[in-house]
Amino acid sequence: MIRLDSRQPIPPEMRGAIIALGNFDGFHLGHQAVVGEAISWARAEGRPAIVATFDPHPVRHFVPDAPPFRLTTLDQREELFAAAGADAMLVFHFDAEMAATPACEWVTKVIARRFGAAGVVTGADFTFGKGRGGNAATLRELGETVGLAARAVGPVADGSHPVSSSRIRQALAEGDCQEAARLLTRPFAIRGLVQHGDKLGRTIGFPTANLALGGYVRPRYGIYAVTGKLPGGRQVTGAANLGIRPQFDPPKELLEPFFFDFSGDLYGAEIEVAFHHFLRPEAKFESLDALTAQMDRDCAEARRLLSGLPLV
Repeated sequence: MIRLDSRQPIPPEMRGAIIALGNFDGFHLGHQAVVGEAISWARAEGRPAIVATFDPHPVRHFVPDAPPFRLTTLDQREELFAAAGADAMLVFHFDAEMAATPACEWVTKVIARRFGAAGVVTGADFTFGKGRGGNAATLRELGETVGLAARAVGPVADGSHPVSSSRIRQALAEGDCQEAARLLTRPFAIRGLVQHGDKLGRTIGFPTANLALGGYVRPRYGIYAVTGKLPGGRQVTGAANLGIRPQFDPPKELLEPFFFDFSGDLYGAEIEVAFHHFLRPEAKFESLDALTAQMDRDCAEARRLLSGLPLV
């Protein structure tokens, strides 16, 4: 799996590829159907399979002050695309120039000429080009003029509603980890570098690994049963507070996982925390003793809920 930059020439061996084109944030069931179609098509014709994504997300360009909404980082997407069987990830750096590119140029000059694609797969509702002037039909019609085949994959239905990133964000906002995981086909996970904090947790027997939330969507503030993926691939279970820590001043938004049966220095390390169960909302207690007693109960419940998970 290699990462390609849209601003750089594509390697000769990647020309003639089938490209799955979309944002693919979250890489949920619907995204997996689009990428799966592209990979199957590429394999049938002996071509490379490339998954194209946008970073930053176009929403961040058009609405720069939008609240954080990302479900995955670029690195997480790359790993997910590789696991799905893609040969490369192509990153489009969305900026003012790209936003102003007409749909016809997107197809004829960018996809067909610059990247030499033989085919492209999108979702049926995908739009592109200046003012969202292009869609799946436009892509197919313009592609025919330059020898670029195009396919569109319809939405993946889940009951009476299609699977979407918006549904997953809503589930997370409600603390419904199971619903988010069902639509994603895996638990929602936040990845980041462990940073130094005020070390209050260790004074009450719960040392935590503090992570900034960055551009990730904010799940419901509260306490969660989580798993952690540590450097080297080791997996651990734990309980985590996500929120502003109302017990302490000043308020500071953090993800603070406490990993069971683990001792070690994680400062500066990249870890990933996956959300399995929402336990309770954040709360302010009358004393540290009351907080500690509740955290003991939270950890016991998290251990119970996570007891059947296979860990590496």
